[in-house]
Amino acid sequence: MKKQLRGEAHIVRYADDFVCCFQYRDDAEKFYAELKERLAKFKLEVAAEKSKIIEFGRFAEPTLSKRGLRPDTFDFLGFTHYCGKSRNGRFRVKRVTSKKKLKAKLKGIKLWMKENITKPIVELIKELNTKLNGHYNYYGITDNSPGISKYAYAVRRALFRHINRRRQGKPCNFLKFAHLMTKYRLAPATIRVSIFLS
Repeated sequence: MKKQLRGEAHIVRYADDFVCCFQYRDDAEKFYAELKERLAKFKLEVAAEKSKIIEFGRFAEPTLSKRGLRPDTFDFLGFTHYCGKSRNGRFRVKRVTSKKKLKAKLKGIKLWMKENITKPIVELIKELNTKLNGHYNYYGITDNSPGISKYAYAVRRALFRHINRRRQGKPCNFLKFAHLMTKYRLAPATIRVSIFLS
């Protein structure tokens, strides 16, 4: 397609998920139309709910602000990408855990706790920390402190409810729970991957 386009074009792909970037909107529209035609030949189609053409990048905000609009966002590999600025005011793509992925991950953790209702608390927290570290290793990227902190808070609340369900009539109040957490600490929500060191 590049030979048929008038501006720059790039693709970022992982398995069957990809994002295409174009310098000009008409190039993006031409590519999108061609993509749907080619897929149709193989009886395949683009997932409409996951596909859209948006203005994004360093020039999107000044261009859209003239029309009273803000740059759109897009989800890719579990992150919502949005137009942001660095501390010195320069444009930078930023990322936060997508709402859909966060909801799915929390649902999975709660189900896992329910399935392990009789497991000793020491073993439960040990396995929970393995899951938390796996989450932070992937989602703990520069600018996503809000995303992983939100996840950590929700998991902590889920654990509190889980412990109370186990006690059956002998509730664990917040003070007792806080004491328990000092003894059996949960893995901290920390940034594990810095874009500045890659």
